[in-house]
Amino acid sequence: MHQKLIIDKISSILAATDAGYDAKLTAMLDQASRIFVAGAGRSGLVAKFFAMRLMHGGYDVFVVGEIVTPSIRKGDLLIVISGSGETETMLAFTKKAKEQGASIALISTRDSSSLGDLADTLFRIGSPELFGKVVGMPMGTVFELSTLLFLEATISHIIHEKGIPEEEMRTRHANLE
Repeated sequence: MHQKLIIDKISSILAATDAGYDAKLTAMLDQASRIFVAGAGRSGLVAKFFAMRLMHGGYDVFVVGEIVTPSIRKGDLLIVISGSGETETMLAFTKKAKEQGASIALISTRDSSSLGDLADTLFRIGSPELFGKVVGMPMGTVFELSTLLFLEATISHIIHEKGIPEEEMRTRHANLE
Protein backbone atom coordinates (compact mmCIF):
# COMPACT_ATOMS: atom_id res chain seq x y z
CA MET A 1 0.00 0.00 0.00
CA HIS A 2 2.68 2.53 0.97
CA GLN A 3 4.83 1.72 -2.06
CA LYS A 4 1.89 2.42 -4.34
CA LEU A 5 1.14 5.69 -2.51
CA ILE A 6 4.74 6.87 -3.01
CA ILE A 7 4.94 5.74 -6.65
CA ASP A 8 1.58 7.31 -7.51
CA LYS A 9 2.49 10.62 -5.85
CA ILE A 10 5.89 10.89 -7.52
CA SER A 11 4.37 9.87 -10.86
CA SER A 12 1.82 12.68 -10.61
CA ILE A 13 4.56 15.20 -9.82
CA LEU A 14 6.79 14.08 -12.67
CA ALA A 15 3.79 14.15 -15.03
CA ALA A 16 3.31 17.82 -14.04
CA THR A 17 7.00 18.61 -14.68
CA ASP A 18 7.96 20.11 -18.04
CA ALA A 19 8.97 17.25 -20.36
CA GLY A 20 11.58 19.44 -22.06
CA TYR A 21 13.61 20.04 -18.90
CA ASP A 22 16.00 17.13 -19.48
CA ALA A 23 17.11 18.52 -22.85
CA LYS A 24 17.33 22.07 -21.45
CA LEU A 25 19.43 20.96 -18.46
CA THR A 26 21.65 18.83 -20.71
CA ALA A 27 22.35 21.86 -22.92
CA MET A 28 23.31 23.89 -19.84
CA LEU A 29 25.61 21.12 -18.62
CA ASP A 30 27.29 20.90 -22.02
CA GLN A 31 27.83 24.66 -22.21
CA ALA A 32 29.41 24.93 -18.76
CA SER A 33 33.16 24.86 -18.22
CA ARG A 34 32.60 23.10 -14.90
CA ILE A 35 29.53 22.12 -12.91
CA PHE A 36 28.93 22.72 -9.21
CA VAL A 37 25.97 21.20 -7.36
CA ALA A 38 24.55 22.26 -4.02
CA GLY A 39 21.70 21.44 -1.69
CA ALA A 40 21.12 21.30 2.06
CA GLY A 41 20.05 18.23 4.01
CA ARG A 42 18.38 15.55 1.90
CA SER A 43 18.43 17.87 -1.11
CA GLY A 44 22.20 17.86 -0.64
CA LEU A 45 22.19 14.08 -0.82
CA VAL A 46 20.25 14.28 -4.09
CA ALA A 47 22.83 16.80 -5.36
CA LYS A 48 25.66 14.39 -4.49
CA PHE A 49 23.88 11.54 -6.26
CA PHE A 50 23.52 13.71 -9.37
CA ALA A 51 27.17 14.85 -9.18
CA MET A 52 28.32 11.24 -9.07
CA ARG A 53 26.26 10.35 -12.14
CA LEU A 54 27.54 13.43 -14.00
CA MET A 55 31.12 12.39 -13.20
CA HIS A 56 30.36 8.90 -14.53
CA GLY A 57 29.10 10.61 -17.69
CA GLY A 58 32.40 12.46 -18.15
CA TYR A 59 31.51 15.90 -16.80
CA ASP A 60 33.85 18.02 -14.66
CA VAL A 61 31.68 18.31 -11.54
CA PHE A 62 32.09 19.38 -7.92
CA VAL A 63 29.93 19.30 -4.79
CA VAL A 64 29.76 22.64 -3.00
CA GLY A 65 31.03 22.39 0.57
CA GLU A 66 33.51 19.56 0.04
CA ILE A 67 37.07 20.52 0.97
CA VAL A 68 38.43 19.66 -2.49
CA THR A 69 35.91 21.87 -4.33
CA PRO A 70 37.69 24.68 -6.23
CA SER A 71 36.53 28.27 -6.54
CA ILE A 72 33.69 28.92 -8.93
CA ARG A 73 34.20 31.34 -11.84
CA LYS A 74 32.72 32.76 -15.02
CA GLY A 75 31.71 30.00 -17.41
CA ASP A 76 30.81 27.58 -14.61
CA LEU A 77 27.31 26.38 -13.74
CA LEU A 78 25.91 26.16 -10.21
CA ILE A 79 22.92 23.86 -9.84
CA VAL A 80 21.06 24.51 -6.58
CA ILE A 81 18.42 22.11 -5.26
CA SER A 82 16.00 23.78 -2.83
CA GLY A 83 12.32 22.90 -2.58
CA SER A 84 11.45 26.20 -0.92
CA GLY A 85 13.93 28.34 -2.81
CA GLU A 86 14.68 30.07 0.49
CA THR A 87 17.44 27.96 2.08
CA GLU A 88 19.84 30.45 3.70
CA THR A 89 23.08 28.60 2.99
CA MET A 90 22.05 28.12 -0.64
CA LEU A 91 21.30 31.84 -0.89
CA ALA A 92 24.83 32.67 0.29
CA PHE A 93 26.41 30.20 -2.17
CA THR A 94 24.24 31.47 -5.03
CA LYS A 95 25.05 35.13 -4.36
CA LYS A 96 28.79 34.36 -4.32
CA ALA A 97 28.54 32.30 -7.54
CA LYS A 98 26.58 35.10 -9.23
CA GLU A 99 29.23 37.65 -8.17
CA GLN A 100 31.86 35.45 -9.81
CA GLY A 101 29.94 35.33 -13.10
CA ALA A 102 28.72 31.72 -12.91
CA SER A 103 25.37 30.68 -14.37
CA ILE A 104 22.76 29.57 -11.84
CA ALA A 105 20.12 26.86 -12.26
CA LEU A 106 17.59 26.29 -9.49
CA ILE A 107 15.58 23.11 -9.04
CA SER A 108 12.59 23.92 -6.83
CA THR A 109 8.86 23.48 -6.23
CA ARG A 110 8.13 27.20 -6.51
CA ASP A 111 7.97 29.63 -9.40
CA SER A 112 8.92 32.55 -7.19
CA SER A 113 11.52 32.61 -4.41
CA SER A 114 14.67 34.39 -3.26
CA LEU A 115 16.84 31.80 -5.00
CA GLY A 116 14.61 31.95 -8.06
CA ASP A 117 15.21 35.69 -8.28
CA LEU A 118 18.96 35.02 -8.52
CA ALA A 119 18.75 32.04 -10.88
CA ASP A 120 19.25 32.27 -14.62
CA THR A 121 17.07 29.20 -15.10
CA LEU A 122 14.38 27.62 -12.94
CA PHE A 123 13.41 23.98 -13.19
CA ARG A 124 10.12 23.69 -11.32
CA ILE A 125 9.40 20.14 -10.26
CA GLY A 126 5.68 19.40 -10.38
CA SER A 127 3.23 22.16 -9.58
CA PRO A 128 2.67 23.93 -6.25
CA GLU A 129 -0.71 22.36 -5.51
CA LEU A 130 0.84 18.87 -5.61
CA PHE A 131 3.14 19.58 -2.67
CA GLY A 132 0.65 19.82 0.16
CA LYS A 133 0.92 17.57 3.18
CA VAL A 134 1.23 13.95 2.06
CA VAL A 135 0.54 11.31 4.70
CA GLY A 136 3.49 8.94 4.93
CA MET A 137 5.85 11.27 3.04
CA PRO A 138 6.80 14.00 5.55
CA MET A 139 9.07 17.02 5.47
CA GLY A 140 10.02 17.36 1.82
CA THR A 141 10.24 13.69 0.91
CA VAL A 142 8.00 14.19 -2.13
CA PHE A 143 10.27 16.91 -3.55
CA GLU A 144 13.50 15.05 -2.89
CA LEU A 145 12.35 11.77 -4.41
CA SER A 146 10.78 13.51 -7.40
CA THR A 147 13.95 15.55 -7.96
CA LEU A 148 16.10 12.44 -7.66
CA LEU A 149 14.04 10.70 -10.35
CA PHE A 150 13.99 13.81 -12.56
CA LEU A 151 17.79 14.06 -12.36
CA GLU A 152 18.28 10.34 -12.95
CA ALA A 153 16.02 10.63 -16.00
CA THR A 154 18.21 13.53 -17.16
CA ILE A 155 21.27 11.28 -16.83
CA SER A 156 19.43 8.65 -18.88
CA HIS A 157 18.72 11.34 -21.50
CA ILE A 158 22.42 12.27 -21.57
CA ILE A 159 23.56 8.66 -21.91
CA HIS A 160 21.18 8.02 -24.80
CA GLU A 161 21.77 11.36 -26.57
CA LYS A 162 25.55 11.02 -26.41
CA GLY A 163 25.67 7.25 -26.82
CA ILE A 164 27.79 6.80 -23.68
CA PRO A 165 28.29 3.07 -23.12
CA GLU A 166 27.94 1.75 -19.57
CA GLU A 167 31.43 0.24 -19.88
CA GLU A 168 32.84 3.75 -20.34
CA MET A 169 30.95 4.99 -17.31
CA ARG A 170 32.32 2.07 -15.26
CA THR A 171 35.88 3.21 -15.99
CA ARG A 172 35.09 6.37 -13.99
CA HIS A 173 33.39 4.55 -11.10
CA ALA A 174 35.24 4.65 -7.78
CA ASN A 175 37.63 1.73 -7.33
CA LEU A 176 38.78 2.60 -3.82
CA GLU A 177 35.72 1.23 -2.06
